[in-house]
Formats: sequence, structure tokens, C-alpha cells
Amino acid sequence: MKKGYWLLPAMVVAAPAMAQVTPIAGGVEVRGATAAMQVVALTPETLRVRIARDGRFPEDASWAVDSETRKLRAAVKPGANGFSTSALRVVVDPRTLALTVTDRAGKVIVADAAQPVAFDGKGFTLRKAMPQAEHYYGLGDKTGPLDRRGGSFVDWNTDSYGFGVATDPIYKSIPFFVATGGAGGSYGLFLDNSWRSWFDFGHRDDDVLAMGAPDGPVDYYVIAGPTTAEVVRRYGDLTGRSPLMPQWALGYQQSRYSYMTATETRAVADRLRQERVPTDVIWLDIDWQDRNRPFTVDTKAFPDIAGLVRDLGTQGIKLVTITDLHVARAPDQGYAPYDSGVAGDQFVHAADGKTYVAPVWPGPSVFPDFTRKSTRDWYGGLFRQQVDWGIAGVWNDMNEPAIFETPTKTMPLDTVHRIDSDGFAPRTATHAEVHNVYGMQNTRATYDGLRSLRPNERAFVMTRASYAGGQKYAVTWTGDNVSSWDHLKLSVQQLLNLGLSGFAYSAADVGGFTGGPSADLLTKWFEVAAFTPVFRDHSAKNTPRAEPWVDGPEHLAIRRRYVEERYRLMPYLYGLAELNARSGDPIMRPVFYDYPAAASASCDQSMAWTLGGKLLVAGNPRPESLQSYNICLPAGGWYDYWSGRPVQGQVQGGDGPVQSASQATGAARTASLTLMETPRLDRMPVFVRAGTILPRQPLVQSTTETPQGPLELHVYPGPDCAGDLYFDDGHSMGFASGDYLRQHVSCRVSGDGRVTIDFAPREGRYAPWWTAMTVIVHDRVREGRATLGGRVQAARFDPGSGTVAVTLPDQPGGGRLIVTR
Repeated sequence: MKKGYWLLPAMVVAAPAMAQVTPIAGGVEVRGATAAMQVVALTPETLRVRIARDGRFPEDASWAVDSETRKLRAAVKPGANGFSTSALRVVVDPRTLALTVTDRAGKVIVADAAQPVAFDGKGFTLRKAMPQAEHYYGLGDKTGPLDRRGGSFVDWNTDSYGFGVATDPIYKSIPFFVATGGAGGSYGLFLDNSWRSWFDFGHRDDDVLAMGAPDGPVDYYVIAGPTTAEVVRRYGDLTGRSPLMPQWALGYQQSRYSYMTATETRAVADRLRQERVPTDVIWLDIDWQDRNRPFTVDTKAFPDIAGLVRDLGTQGIKLVTITDLHVARAPDQGYAPYDSGVAGDQFVHAADGKTYVAPVWPGPSVFPDFTRKSTRDWYGGLFRQQVDWGIAGVWNDMNEPAIFETPTKTMPLDTVHRIDSDGFAPRTATHAEVHNVYGMQNTRATYDGLRSLRPNERAFVMTRASYAGGQKYAVTWTGDNVSSWDHLKLSVQQLLNLGLSGFAYSAADVGGFTGGPSADLLTKWFEVAAFTPVFRDHSAKNTPRAEPWVDGPEHLAIRRRYVEERYRLMPYLYGLAELNARSGDPIMRPVFYDYPAAASASCDQSMAWTLGGKLLVAGNPRPESLQSYNICLPAGGWYDYWSGRPVQGQVQGGDGPVQSASQATGAARTASLTLMETPRLDRMPVFVRAGTILPRQPLVQSTTETPQGPLELHVYPGPDCAGDLYFDDGHSMGFASGDYLRQHVSCRVSGDGRVTIDFAPREGRYAPWWTAMTVIVHDRVREGRATLGGRVQAARFDPGSGTVAVTLPDQPGGGRLIVTR
């Protein structure tokens, strides 16, 4: 046996002989003859772990975590072979490099398995213990079930047209997961390695969580909770949070590959307005360009893009256009992106030193070298003409990068990139290292370009491929999905895992990109998508049309109703978007995110999720089936969103139904409710948490339209009753300098049924569109009496919905409304 290692087939297991444990700033270093390890606390709950196979650590650089964050150091107290922070205890076995992290009470958060780190040439494997009660989420929009336990996955961005429900890899590489159910609570692990990394959640060995990569640094972060929400927020602190999107990005969006002419585009807009389907965006796919060349326009099909933008704008509709990253190789043809790129040496090189050329949509193409800051700046500047036309946002597709006529669907691994940013020393790197971050750097160049060209406007970019931290630059979608019931269900699970992985804004092509949905499938997909972060109806060439009206008036009516409901909920959705920008909390969340006990509910919750924790959507776990299914609602009381009435369901562990959400006690407070739902084509079960104050607005046809009438505040009495209002102008950066409105509203219920609603004084200087508010109190049995600051107000009782409505003047300075029974 070689000193310091155990020999295993094709690999060696690191075990430094005579290792020394030395305190360093924020942590410890363990250094032996042949390997070294550093563990430092960036914050009391976030650890960075680096392992050097030869005792020499690689450069301290990252595409995902900025240099200032990497420099953070928490106060630590040295201990035997480790240290402690105010939240954690860390111990490293100096013989094996085994890492154990516990909370201050000694409960294990994460611990290494036997043979914790092994090297195989340039590759490495890490092994963590996997308790039987633990479950795993994240990794972006990988296919398969929401829970990753029992699966294995590869991170390699892949053009995966028509992927199946078990296809792996697909478009994104986000090497971050969240573990739940362990003794020490939830934790997250981010493996910051851009190579072709892999994760095995007990697939090969049912008590070992293994991960590794064929090359690159052993550099990972452990993020302690103890709650899932705290882990996700801290991951956002580490890799960055999504910027606040323009409000129109939350509206309904209509797309197809492709709307072929300006005439067709106008006709689609006209039909959307004729059918009264609220809409904010129409998308143009690659056929808007001249011969599919980025940064061009087909002037025969679209003779006046600026005029088209203006015309759509009069209807409250914005235009988003696709710009793929490949640049047509078109010398001596007056094609400025190619000419200026060649002049600046902006393109990726082949292994022989020549510019790399490969076929994509425009034919032979070249590819910007996005790992260079100068190239990103050049590329971002190419959007000036589109900005001048008034195009609202940019769609970056094909950026895995996708290459035609090659079995790998991408660049050769020996393609050469040049790196000169993000803390990396200037050097060349092969595509094997850069591949997984290439799409993210494409979106970074686009986002930074739009922000530079329109510094007072928020930038909107959508991407297909990305890496950890890519949420700072773009929203995303799940790629070329399929028109099937399986893919409808898969889309929910993909969007939930994207939210846990930092991408709060995500979409799946409504109806499925390939194949063509049945009428019922498209209608049900509309119902699902109305409660997801980004709502885009998109379909492929040579497939049936999928616009809302294609299946006749009955289906159109249902689809329109759900789009309308989204617009009525816009104040709530936009508030969640702003909360995400501040905290990192996803907009769309698995139920256990806010209700940990839901993880052990008896119902199949594979199609259940919440918007912001307050609205719970309980989709059919077998969406293709008409068979009845159970819905489990977490403890605390719920209202049916559609009727406004308290939910009556069987208390798990109790002996009868709950009659009132606001007055529930005992078992109703501590146990979940179970309901039986019979599927209907026109119904998506949605529930409101008791204790919610939910803002809604009058219906509009786009976010550019000012709602007419009061802002509605629906008060659903219950425990911890509160809600928040957030507004700004919806598009500019003015909110960053105080041009916003934020107001907290709370309520409490007395034993006699009296509801007291308190408006806190408003923050910010933004003047809202409303001058009055209508407060609608639910779970009422008669009109009662309403007073504002002691003055009697008119109250309207609706026996059908069991509500009392009171219309008040706006309350910018605060106030108190009391509604008695």
C-alpha cells in the first residue's frame, strides 16, 4: 500500500499521513504530504470547502460566486480538529479528510461517508452519508420526480429536443441541491465545478450521496438551514438573486415558432384583443431574421419593425425577439456582427488556432468567446438597433451551445476559449471546462448590454441554457418539451426545482412545444400555467396551432378565465417578484417550503405547489385521469379561492370536519385537512391560507392599462393575519432610489368575531393608481358594522360568498378598520 492512500479500482482515496490541522482566517486548513483541505465559514451558516489533490490549491476564481462573497469570513472559535460558528460545529478528520457539520446542539447536518474523497487522475469523487429519512431537491430542471433521491444525474448542457420524462442531461447545469428531513434540518450543497459533473443520490449505493467531476477544482459550499427557506435564501446570497423583472413579464405571453410576417403578428394581436384574452407580449422566433442571421431582420416579412413595435404598443402588447448566439460566417457581405467580430478577434478558436466554424440555423457560423469581458461588451453593444426599435426583451436560445451535424450536438471538447474575467488569471481553456457556463455568459453579455443601452430600464432576457448563478441575468424555460399529460406534470416538478435552484422566473411551453396538444390538455395547461412564474404559450413549426381560441368557444372561455384571474392577482404576483429580489424566496414553491410537515402528508402532492406560501394549487397528480383524488391542506385553516368560503375537510387525526377557518382550534390548528376532489375540465383547485390578506385588482387587458376602480384587499381571517402591498412603475429602475410603495397590513380576530385591520404607514414615494381600497372580509354571516378611525363606514354583505365589503379612501398614512359581526 502506497503511504497516505488506500488503493481502489482506478482511483486513490485521499488520506494525508501525519496531517496537520492549522487555524486560518474563518476556519481551518488540513495539510498532509499529498493533499490539503481548507474549510472556512463565509457566514455562520455557510461553509466553503476546498481540497487540493497535490497540496496546491487552484486559483480562487468562480463564474458563480463573486470575489467579494468569497472573501467573507465569519467569526469562528477554534476547536479540536475544527471550529465552531454561532450556528455550526465543524470537525475534520485529519487522517481521512472526513468532514462533519453539526448544529450547536450536536445534531448532524451533513457528514462524509467512508472514503470521503478520492482522485482518479484529474477527476475526483466526494462521498457523503445519506440518512434514510433525507430527501433531495434542486439541480434545476432535471427530469424525473421532484425528489432526486434514488436517481443519478449528469451536468452537461445539452440540446435535447423533445426530451422524455427521464432524459438526462438536458439544457442546464446547476450543481446545487437542497436536502431535507435530516436530524439537523435542511442543508444545501453547491459544487462549484463547471466541468461535466455528476450526482448520485443513492442510485448505486443506497446510503451514499456521491458527486464528482472529471477535472477542475474540488470546491463546494455547505449551506445550513435549518429550514429549506433559509437554505434557498442563503444560496441566493451566495450566487446572486434574480433582479426585479418588469411587471409585463408576469403577464400572458403568446408565441410560436414562428409568426412569419408582420401581418401575421398583427393578426394574432388583433385576435387576442378581439377575444378579450389579456396579453402583454408576443414573441418572434428565428424567422423574423434575414436568413436566420442574428442581429438582422427579414425586411420582406417585417418591413418596419419599429412601426410594428409602435402598433402593438397601442394595444398594450410588447415584442420580444430571439437572438441566438451563433453569428453567421458571412465575410464580405456587409454583415456587421461578423465583420466587427473578426476585426476584434471575438470568436472562439478551434484546436488548430483558426476560428471555429460549425453549422447552425444560419449555416456556417462562428461563436463569440463569452469568457472574455471585452467580447461580452462587444456582443451586448450589438443590441443597440433592437433597443432603438423598442423591442422589449431578448430571447437567447441554442446556447448550450447547440451545433448541427455532429453526434455530440455541441462543440468539440478541444475547442479553445480565452478567459480574462471573474478572478481567473488570463489563460486559455478547453470547451470541456467552459461548456456548462457558456450559455450563462451569453445571457450575461445580453443582460449587461441591455442595461447599458437602457440604463434606467429593467432588462428582460430569457435563456435555455445556464449554470449556477445564471438567475442574475435571465429568466428561463424548460426547453423543447412535448405535448403530453406526462409533460404537463413534469413541467410543475421542473419549475419547482428551478425555483429551489435560484431561478425564480421560469416557464414551460404551454401545451408542449412538439406534437400538438389535445383540446383538454391545452386547456388544463392554461390552468396550471396561470399559477406559475412565467406564462408563455409556445409551439413548434408543423404542429397544430395552440393559440387560446383554436379549440372553439368553450375551451376559449375556460382559458380566458384563468388568464383573467392571473391579471386580477397581479398585485400579489408582483409583490412576490419584489420579495424574491430582496430575499431569494421563490415565487412558485413546493408545499413543504412553507409547511415542512407537508412533506409527510398522506396525499400525492406531486402536482401541488404554492404561490408565495399563501395560495396553494392542488393539481391532479394523474392529470390525464378523471378519477377522484385526495388533497391535503397543511394545518392552520384554508379558504377555497373560487368561492371565498372556508374549507370543510376531514381533520387528519381528528373526528370531524372543520367548519370555520377563522375559528378553528385544537386539531385544526395542528393537523392537516384532507379533501376529496373530483376532476373537472374547468376547475383547478386553489386555496388561500387562513390569515392571508390578498391584494387583487380590477381586470385589465395588459399591465400597461390602468385598472379602473379600487384596489381590493381580501382578508381571510386566521392566525398571523397579514399581507403586504408593493408597487412601482413596473418597468424602470426608479424603485432602486425610492420610487416605490410598500405597505404592511395586518389583522386580528377577536373571540366575538370582530376583525381589526391595521394599515401601517406607507414606505416609498410612489403614487399608486388607486385612490380607494375595497376591503373584503371573508367568513362573515351577516353585515355587521364597519368603522374606520371610529367613523362608521358603509358595509355590504354578500350572503352568497359570506363576505363583507367596505370601500375606503386610500390609506397612505396608516389607519384602522374594524368590522364586527
